Amino acid sequence: MFSIRRRMISIFAVAVCMTFAGAKAEDAASSAKEKSGSINVYIGTYTGKKSQGIYLCRLDPKSGALSKPELAGEMINPSWVTIHPNHKFLYACGEYGPFKGGSAIGAFAIKPDGTLTALNQQPSGGGGPCYMVVDKAGKNVLVANYGTGSVADLPIGADGILSPPDSIDQHPNTDPKRKPHAHCIDLDAANHFAISCDAGLDKLFVYHFDSDNGTLTANDPPTAALPPKAAPRHLVFSHDQRFVYVITEAALTVTVFTYDAEHGVLHDIQTISTLPEGFTGKGLSTAELIMHPSGKFLYGSNRGHDSIVGYAVDQATGKLTLVGHTPTQGKTPRGFGIDPTGQWLIAGNQNSDSLVEFKIDQKSGELSPTGTKFELGAPVCVKFMEMGR
Repeated sequence: MFSIRRRMISIFAVAVCMTFAGAKAEDAASSAKEKSGSINVYIGTYTGKKSQGIYLCRLDPKSGALSKPELAGEMINPSWVTIHPNHKFLYACGEYGPFKGGSAIGAFAIKPDGTLTALNQQPSGGGGPCYMVVDKAGKNVLVANYGTGSVADLPIGADGILSPPDSIDQHPNTDPKRKPHAHCIDLDAANHFAISCDAGLDKLFVYHFDSDNGTLTANDPPTAALPPKAAPRHLVFSHDQRFVYVITEAALTVTVFTYDAEHGVLHDIQTISTLPEGFTGKGLSTAELIMHPSGKFLYGSNRGHDSIVGYAVDQATGKLTLVGHTPTQGKTPRGFGIDPTGQWLIAGNQNSDSLVEFKIDQKSGELSPTGTKFELGAPVCVKFMEMGR
């Protein structure tokens, strides 16, 4: 009898252990799933007393809960950051001159916890790098150098390490009164054409891009023009690649172009103001331009007016209709970002040292502040990365 009871107790103990083990495994799986659903937010800054490099917040896309910024990786003036398609590496423009004749592009490995390990730095192929994109194949970093008005290609190794620029193109200029200022370079979805905004020459430069060889070759026609002194700054493609949107820094407008993805040809069809009707003032300029993940809305930042402008996108014609203007609760919103789910927008106010979160209405595109606001020195670039991918 005693033996039978003992055996029953042993069986019960094993069952309890198995239950606890199962519960533990379930908790671990649930925790892993929860972690994989979180989103890293990387913020590029100008370094100073309140910032030392690239910062990291963590976003819960369901609730919008945002963690306090923490230093992810040190670097001097990482004013623009971009993430490799494999989510293992991050690259940053350093607006300083450790290399003869140029500034630095830094490569970082992304750790499982989202923090960064420095890999190496290479010259940017010019002065004042301000924008970068990793090509769709993950083989090259394309850089726009504002100071020298040039664009460059830096090859990426399998380990994420950068090689020196192997292709540099100087934006040509025949007007002695003007200077080229390459302000961005971006790629179409097919990875075939790259387009660079030149704010000094009021042109968009179009290149054939060869990912395997890392080369940029002038297209025919090689450029598309904007009005004098418009200063094109950033551009985005529509999701279907039929349109390109360009925000102008000095004219404070967004111009819509049709885009021929087969030949890389652009034609303008609309220009719309980024400011409220009748608004005037001094020290006004635009900065960032971002397409909503749905493709239904487009957002731009106004410095001086200190707002985010929103537009509804007519996906048949590509044309824009004003949604409204939302104050960013700070000064000089140079950079902002939208999370991959399209629910949350985070704006960086450069001259008031703050990050502010907004909720995006999925039907109207309107923004409303969530009440989340953090202090951070001179935030100027905001990029999102889903964990677990």
